[in-house]
This record gives sequence, C-alpha cells and structure tokens, in this order.
Amino acid sequence: MVKRVAPILLLLLLTGCGHPDGVMVPVAASTVAPVPSKVEMLVATTRQPSGDPATLFNGERSPKPYLTQITVSIPAKREAGTVEWPKRLPPNPATEFAVTHVSQIDTIAQGRAWFSQHTKGGHALVFIHGFNNTYEDSVFRLAQIVHDSKMNAVPVLFTWPSRAEITAYQYDKESTNYSRTGLEQALRTLAADPNVKDITVMAHSMGSWLAMESLRQMGIRDGHVNSKIHNVILASPDIDIQVFAKQYVEMGGAPRPKLTIFVSQDDKALAISSFITGRVSRLGAINPAEEPYRSKLEEAGITAIDLTKVKSGDGLNHGKFAESPEIVQLIGQRLMTGQTLTDSNVSLGEGITAVVGGTVSNIGTVAATAVAAPAIIVDQPHRAKKKAADQTLSGDLEPQTLTQ
Repeated sequence: MVKRVAPILLLLLLTGCGHPDGVMVPVAASTVAPVPSKVEMLVATTRQPSGDPATLFNGERSPKPYLTQITVSIPAKREAGTVEWPKRLPPNPATEFAVTHVSQIDTIAQGRAWFSQHTKGGHALVFIHGFNNTYEDSVFRLAQIVHDSKMNAVPVLFTWPSRAEITAYQYDKESTNYSRTGLEQALRTLAADPNVKDITVMAHSMGSWLAMESLRQMGIRDGHVNSKIHNVILASPDIDIQVFAKQYVEMGGAPRPKLTIFVSQDDKALAISSFITGRVSRLGAINPAEEPYRSKLEEAGITAIDLTKVKSGDGLNHGKFAESPEIVQLIGQRLMTGQTLTDSNVSLGEGITAVVGGTVSNIGTVAATAVAAPAIIVDQPHRAKKKAADQTLSGDLEPQTLTQ
C-alpha cells in the first residue's frame, strides 16, 4: 500500500506548484483586441483577512464572515477548461487571468444591491471549492467554470479556510466543519433575496462535505432544504459513502433539490483520502452502474455521471468536471436548468455514462458495460472489509430513532 501511495503523494506535491502567489491586486483591464471577457462574482468567506491586498484572505479561520465583489478578466484566446495563471506579476490580461476589480461589501443590503444590478433571470450559482485551495485558487477556478459553461446565473463563491498544504488535510476537514453554519447562513441570506428565483449549489471534493453538512443542518432546522435551492451538484465528492447516505436522509423531505454527482474511479486524490480516512470508500470514486450503488441511486432519485473514461490534463484526475469543456457546458446549460439527461440528443464524448433513476443512460458512445470497474485502492487483506462496509448502503435509509 505504501508503494502505491508514495507516487501519488509526490504527484500531489508537484501539482501545487507552478504559479505565483498574490494575484489579487487589481490591474487595468486590457485594451488590446480581441477584448478579454470578464466574470463578476460575489465571494463570501470564513477565512481570516491577510492584511495584504495581494492575497486578501489567508487560510486561517475567522469568526466573522466577509463578503467581497471581485471581477476577473479572462483572455479571449485560451483553451477551454484551463486557468491561465500569470507567469509573473503583474499579470497580462491579454494572455492571462487577471483581477481587475475588488471591493468589500459591508452589509447585506449592499450585497443585494449588487445582485440586483447583476441578476441573470434570478438564477444564482453558489460554488464551494475543495481541499488544498487558496483564496485566489478558488476565485480563478470559479471564473473559469462560469466563463466556459456559459451559464446564465450570478456566481457566488463560498471559500472556507484551507491552508493549501497537502499535509493539512485534517485542518482543512475541520475547517469545513467550522464553516457549516456560515454556508447555511449565506444560502439563507441569498434565498431571502426577492431578486433570487433559484439557486444551484455546486461543490468540489472536500467542499462537497461542507455543502452536504450545511444542507443537512438546514433540513434539520426546517424539515426540508429551502425551496429556492433547486439543484445540488457534487463533483468528485470526498465523502464517506455511509455518511453521505445519512446526510441525504437528514436533509429532510420535500421540497428536495435535484442532486447530481460526478464520479471517477481513477481519481488519485480520492484514493489518498480513502487511505487517510481508514480505507473507507469515497462517494466520488464509486462505479454507479454497479450494485448496491445503482439501486440506492434509483431509490433516492440521484443522478450519477461517470467520468472515468474522460481524459484530463489533471494528473490526479480530480478536476475533470472543470477541465472538460463538454462537462462544464453540461453543468451550465443542462443541470442548472433542471433538464433531463436521458434524452437522445445529449452527446458528451466517448465513454461518459449516467445513472439516472437506476437506469444506465449511454450519453456518450460507449455502452455502460464498458465502464471501468471500481479502482482497487486497498491491499488484498482489506478488500473483504471494504466490501462489507459498502454493502451497508443497501440497508434502510429511513431516519432511525432510539427505542426504549
């Protein structure tokens, strides 16, 4: 097992390098042709202010939430799915991602005024990043997703205190717990805005844990998730499968948001997470076409999209949802509008399949039987134990109470 994990850890170390820090200082918008695009977003955070305009916020925890308006310039000529990080500072907006405007928002009224000025049919997207992300990492990634997906929604980023170090996995996990109420309050505030008609929550990796925990809290308080939250999208969710089943039930009854998960059995980051957390399978690494997952997805009405065969420039295969032009357009044009994936006019490329209501829909060009088997990420002696744990998903997911 150590021999398998060591190369992945090295890859994780290398993946965190390659771009300069401190890109949040605004630069003048480029006047060259073709004119760069721009993405304007609201950023809510439970991070601590850094005191440095180059970074704005660090990875430590703040008892007070902050709200910031940020505009990111995106060069006209670039490959979809990529973030063109500056090679040096200041960035060149003609060829690189660049921040062109930053302003703090001090009150809810100011935030609502900003939203009303930028509203796009009343649709809002709330994005929650994953493990090992700086403030600027999450800002640029959301800008890329919004631009490439061509979504008709106002982007809102919720960024939680991550130290952006691969050795700080446990700190980051506890930071998501620290931020549960902050995200719940942000969602409630957004939903209370009369200019907001519907909300899509999209979370990546460890951010999926935070999203589910906050929605679970909301469900426990109110008996259901806020009716304006129409869609929940979990990309490479780093969640214990058994815990996810409990979170889903404890979100409450109707109205329930439509839930979609993106999974990939070759996700190396989730393999490491499984190892760290006691060799428990992660939701983002399942094969949704196999039992017991297929039946339980049908029972819950959850759509699972298998990206195992999708090629990615990400060596960890952990960010396929954002790096594939077809997938981000699926998110922006189909999932956020509540459209079905079962009709015949959806083509996402070879090998992409979806499990919708327990039926395997071939939305690529390869039959579901060609989907790769789940990756084996534990040694032989642990395989039986892992299988037994997975089978608990086939149990009754109704809420259980103590009996006398």
